[in-house]
Amino acid sequence: MVKIRLRRMGRKNRPSYRVVVADSRSPRDGRFIEVIGHYDPLTDPATIEINEEKALEWLRSGAQPTETVRSLLGKLGIMDRFKMASGQK
Repeated sequence: MVKIRLRRMGRKNRPSYRVVVADSRSPRDGRFIEVIGHYDPLTDPATIEINEEKALEWLRSGAQPTETVRSLLGKLGIMDRFKMASGQK
């Protein structure tokens, strides 16, 4: 299964994350298919930048976001657009 998840970057005690599309069997920081954005939780407010078109394309093709990525997509309104386009409530 293909998942949309976070890949940890940055240095020790200063994490930043890339939002990537990867096979669910690959390790957290292992191989990935495509980078679709990044997330920095240490800024105030947290910096979230995700390419909306790429995210919607992967969601339409069946990629499953992790819980954390689902909440990030929800904050940006991407999940709402995906649900409207697919006919869900």
